Amino acid sequence: MRGPQKMCVAVRQPDGEIFTEVSPIRTHPWQKWPFVRGIFNFIDSLVSGYKCLMKSAEVSMGEDADLEETKFDKWVAEKFGDKGTNFIMAVAAVLGGVLALVLFMVVPTALAGLLARFVPLGGWRALIEGVFKLVMLVGYMALVSRMKEIARMFRYHGAEHKTIACYESGRELTVENVRPCTRFHPRCGTSFLVLMLIVGIVVGFFIPFENPFLRTSAKLLLLPVSVSIGFELIKICSKYDNIITRIVAAPGLWMQRITVKEPDDGMIEVAIAAMKDVIPENGEDIICGRCK
Repeated sequence: MRGPQKMCVAVRQPDGEIFTEVSPIRTHPWQKWPFVRGIFNFIDSLVSGYKCLMKSAEVSMGEDADLEETKFDKWVAEKFGDKGTNFIMAVAAVLGGVLALVLFMVVPTALAGLLARFVPLGGWRALIEGVFKLVMLVGYMALVSRMKEIARMFRYHGAEHKTIACYESGRELTVENVRPCTRFHPRCGTSFLVLMLIVGIVVGFFIPFENPFLRTSAKLLLLPVSVSIGFELIKICSKYDNIITRIVAAPGLWMQRITVKEPDDGMIEVAIAAMKDVIPENGEDIICGRCK
């Protein structure tokens, strides 16, 4: 759970107790600059989110973390010593980035290029690429949501959103008050991802290249544009409630039906514990979980 000044990781331990770890959030002036802030907040979210997942896995495993080391663990320890965990995190981050690049940039562009050999796409090429991209995103999310651990994480995501909704409504943070709250929230990482992809479709209309390699390279170079505009749209949708913002937020809220599931009471208790540790003393700022 991320607040304006602090971030808290809350995890249910094997003995049933809730472990919490609070860390301060460093702020910089450029984090408030429109468009620029989106890029840096996106990177910060990826880094802090991965660290939280690693910490969660470490705590939830409990005694299982002390199992006999594998050959790979020993090799990492020999080569990198105490920095072995950082090495694994870096490798995982790079592989994850490459996978995302391939799935949501290279493959849609290549498929559209293949289709263009048989059907003239003209000015609709960017839209066709966007359709492929969104289909792959929905399919990927739906597929991974069937994995046991991912499904459990999505339920914690629901507990997080419900707790945020309860806090923002001004009610006391109890399981009974949190349970009936909505699990959908416009200021969510899922919504941001969808908006970023939609903005990327629009940006694609301004890329003149037909060659798949050149188009993919141009999209990669223009990725900061999609990120920054998507972030600003999320900020606007969370601040204003009108017909336009509802239309803009609708695709992301729909996608949350896949990535945000109904939690049980135990998960809500963990979310409440995390929330209480990051609520600002003046109570003025809005809290946001992993979501932005």
